[in-house]
Amino acid sequence: MRRLLLSLMFAGLAHSAAAECGGSFTNFIGGLKSEAVAKGIPQTTADAFFASVRQDPAVLQADRKQGVFQLPFVEFSRRLISNDRINRGRANGERYDSIFDRIERDYGVDRGVLLAFWAFETDYGSFQGDFNTANALVTLAHDCRRPELFRPQVFAAIELFARGQFDPRSTTGAWAGEIGMVQMLPRDILENGVDGDGDGKVSLKTSAPDALMSGGKMLQDLGWRAGEPWLAEVTMPATFDWSLTGLETIKSTEDWQALGVTPRNGPLHAGLEAAILLPQGHRGPAFLAYPNFRVYFDWNQSFTYVMTAAYFATRLQGAQVFDAGNPDQGLEGGDMKNLQTRLQARGHDVGGIDGILGAATRAAVRVEQARLGMAVDGWPTPALLSKL
Repeated sequence: MRRLLLSLMFAGLAHSAAAECGGSFTNFIGGLKSEAVAKGIPQTTADAFFASVRQDPAVLQADRKQGVFQLPFVEFSRRLISNDRINRGRANGERYDSIFDRIERDYGVDRGVLLAFWAFETDYGSFQGDFNTANALVTLAHDCRRPELFRPQVFAAIELFARGQFDPRSTTGAWAGEIGMVQMLPRDILENGVDGDGDGKVSLKTSAPDALMSGGKMLQDLGWRAGEPWLAEVTMPATFDWSLTGLETIKSTEDWQALGVTPRNGPLHAGLEAAILLPQGHRGPAFLAYPNFRVYFDWNQSFTYVMTAAYFATRLQGAQVFDAGNPDQGLEGGDMKNLQTRLQARGHDVGGIDGILGAATRAAVRVEQARLGMAVDGWPTPALLSKL
């Protein structure tokens, strides 16, 4: 699932980038071959890599069908987190205890964080995706939605192929080109692949130590801060100024506590700055997001996925079930798209009319809530929709 919901923030790419996608698929392959050779790949290697590559319509269908991300946080998290998944996570933590000790020592990433990704990405390795990876990457590079992401991944896959670590005919994974138990893209594998089991190979599909160590190194590379938390559930005072919530407002934990914010699971981490997040508005659950939380968005751009993965990591390390509260009714499907259309008509950039409550839509909602004298919590309701 890694990066499955990458935003369309690059829709306004320079013309040169747009020219490197679309058109005849055969001609597009020819252009990739020429560029690979220009980058120093032998012609025979480039020819061998692309010999079996085909456009895959199923990849494009999957790219455009991501309805699960339209679910609100409480429902989404309850779907993904079960007692069985928690129990298997803790069992895997014990099984690979020495590996997690190495990860925590070398990369500073807590085991709960990687266990949560391992669970959500592939259900602890049990299903890693059955899309041909080479086909998926080239299909998405050819598609003009996000060529700036996928075109470089094609050349990274060619490099892995040249090293004997990738077979374009048989390597499979997620529809978006991720490979292995924690779903890493080819360039991430090149930059952060680790031989965790000491067999001289980086095998992310078959070796849990390799996959987990590589995931830990990648998180460190993305900016994970060793020894620091990422998320903590909190209780909010009824008189709180809700306009102070959201990723845009950063205060020290001491300042938040002075405003009446209290933790539900142990003390807050002193000396760190954090933001207050309300995934379903001021009547729903509330969390304090530390700097490490932002690293999650380099793994996946979906706010709901990130919130759930970060929360699940805390559960695996002993936190209690969140207090769901009594959130106001939200918007679904067509109503959410209707809201985005109206927000866009008022001049807001909502990141696309997709029915998904992403960061851009939340920001626009907050602006309109403030204008209308409503609680500024970023949670769109039927009442807001009716006033637009």
